Amino acid sequence: MARPKSKTKAEKIQHLFTQANTSQRRQWQYHAQKAYEFYLGDQLSQDEVKSLEESGMPTFIINRITPVIETMKFFVTSGDPRWQAVATEGSDVDLAAVHSSIADYCWYNSDGGSLYGQIVLDSLVKGVGYFFATVDPDGDRGLGEVVYKRVDPFDVYPDPMSRDFLLRDAAYIQIRKVLSKTQLKEMLPAFKRKINAASSNQDFFHYSERDWASSKSITPDDIGKQAYKAASGEEDDILDFIESYSKVKKEFVNVYQRKEPSPSEVEKIESIVDEKMEPIIDEINVSMQEQMLKIQQAAESGDIIPDRASLEIKKLEEQSQESIRSQRIMMINDMMEKASQVVNTVMPKKDFNTAMKSEGFSSSVVDAINFFETRIMVTCIAGDTFLYEYELPIDNYPIIPIPYLYSGTPYAQGAVTPLLGKQQEINKAHQIMIHNANLSSNLRWMYEEGSVDEDDWEQHSTVPGGLLKYRQGFSVPTPVQPLPLNSAFFQITQEGKADLEYISGISPTMQGSYSSSQSPETYRGLLAIDEFGTRRVKSWMSQIVEPALEQLGKMFTQIAQDTYRTQKVFRIVQPNNQSKNVQINVPLYNDFGEKVGLYNDYQSTKFDIRIVAGSTQPVNRWALLDEYFKWFQAGLIDDIAMIAETDIRNKEQIIERKSLYAQLQSQLASMEEAMKDKEGTIETLERQLVQSGIKDKVRQGESAVQKNVLNTETQQKLLQMALIEEQRKTKKRTNKIEEVED
Repeated sequence: MARPKSKTKAEKIQHLFTQANTSQRRQWQYHAQKAYEFYLGDQLSQDEVKSLEESGMPTFIINRITPVIETMKFFVTSGDPRWQAVATEGSDVDLAAVHSSIADYCWYNSDGGSLYGQIVLDSLVKGVGYFFATVDPDGDRGLGEVVYKRVDPFDVYPDPMSRDFLLRDAAYIQIRKVLSKTQLKEMLPAFKRKINAASSNQDFFHYSERDWASSKSITPDDIGKQAYKAASGEEDDILDFIESYSKVKKEFVNVYQRKEPSPSEVEKIESIVDEKMEPIIDEINVSMQEQMLKIQQAAESGDIIPDRASLEIKKLEEQSQESIRSQRIMMINDMMEKASQVVNTVMPKKDFNTAMKSEGFSSSVVDAINFFETRIMVTCIAGDTFLYEYELPIDNYPIIPIPYLYSGTPYAQGAVTPLLGKQQEINKAHQIMIHNANLSSNLRWMYEEGSVDEDDWEQHSTVPGGLLKYRQGFSVPTPVQPLPLNSAFFQITQEGKADLEYISGISPTMQGSYSSSQSPETYRGLLAIDEFGTRRVKSWMSQIVEPALEQLGKMFTQIAQDTYRTQKVFRIVQPNNQSKNVQINVPLYNDFGEKVGLYNDYQSTKFDIRIVAGSTQPVNRWALLDEYFKWFQAGLIDDIAMIAETDIRNKEQIIERKSLYAQLQSQLASMEEAMKDKEGTIETLERQLVQSGIKDKVRQGESAVQKNVLNTETQQKLLQMALIEEQRKTKKRTNKIEEVED
């Protein structure tokens, strides 16, 4: 009898898990667990503690690993990563800025800063940390929210043949958790029946590769059946819950489809055509009437018979109507052709084949191109039972690793592992030195048996000024002096400390510890120390961390565009603690109330995602402010730009007041300039008035002179006329005298 299909899929996933759980991975997990325990200060095994106690030696340790790791962590996580979305088309520039805001929104909602710190710590201690981009289906009241999560490296089982540091070439990646049936049913209430029927067909402790014997804090009972007792006190069954991610090739069709105008659009087109046809119809009717008049005149003159005239008039009317109809149809078809458009959609091959069975769909298809895309398939099992399977709309794994010392395999080495030997050396040297000091302060005694009261000597031998009794007839007890401690132990501790700092690349100055000879005199010296001291960390950032964050941003983009398909308002908290609202997928309607598109259409936009280099690294605020002050003094920036970079309380209000003051000053300067212009105009007018008054006086003088000249000329003319008249009278009298004489 054939086994059910669910069992077959479960067996396949279990087989992949067996392949992933290699000896190399188990060795990596052993060293990673040991490094983690050293980071936490659990640096002595139970056997070592027992041996030291039996020897009377101290069991304390001086943990020099944790400060080093915390300093390295600070340099990597002092800021939140910032992603820049670059639109592939010019029309999508505004939406690219919207996407960057959405990325900040999801990062904030996921408490991304804390997650990032934990993941970097995993990388430094365990060798690799894992980001996980997924969807919370219950978020936003069931509409879904994209969230970031952390996955414990001990729960991740990647394809051991992967050779890409971001696992992009892995055939599969599995996340395995050990849970009770009660926990699983609470997590997945829809699969209670399958979970109840599931059973584990493998030994649970086979999967646990931690060194139980060497750990004081962890025992098998801590994660065994005793840890999963139900509320009733009964033991609960333990199951392996495995989420297996694998890549599959899916066939799609790139469909080019002609979209015809809607009925309302057709009605509008016909209305426009009717308006354009009115002058054409009038012209045709006038032409027809002119031809009809000619026919009637020909019939009246006898050139054609009346029946022929009637027939020609009827034919003329039919031709006119046909011309009107054909022109109207031609105009409608032309506008319909312009109104129709070819739209491009991508469909799964299966859905395309189903749609092609519809005549309406098939007739609208202009072209169809088949192609393949990578998709991520998620298969989940509980014990030996298949639970569910679904497809993610992304082309790469949502599990993003951040390795530290990449070894060419999925099993990277952390920053702690190379420090273990030096830490043990330091611990051992200090234990010996303290033990020697204890022996020097608390002497041991050699005595003959019966010579002293042992209880009395144990009580008073270390008391200052104490009196020690011994019995007569016996030798005096002799103190056993410890050998002087070799100076090499002091050298070992100092060299061990220096070696630890050298191996890690974290110097005391980077941790804020300065000696008189190391302390920089200026902030520029401090910047130089930071620059040279953090080169190793910055190299890891630029070559590993930032590419991983960029890959995380790409996966987030694909998941977000698939999740946020409906109209949504994002409330974004900005760095200045002010908020802004960003809307996507806002419906746009035409005059007929029909949906014609979307404002900020989030799904249709393509982005190139880039990480802002150095966005997570620390910035020396004092040095930066000093630089800003120098730029301000040089006139390169104004005081508002300088204040914006400070940490002054209420700087937003200060900037607002400064901006208002600057605006008022600008207005006042404009008014003063206008007043100066007006004053100049007034002075010019006054000068013109003065000049005009002088000219008037000149004109008046000229007029007076001209008047005098005219008067003089008039008088001269009158005198001339009087003189002429007198000469005439004289001549007349002379003539009369001559006549009398004659």
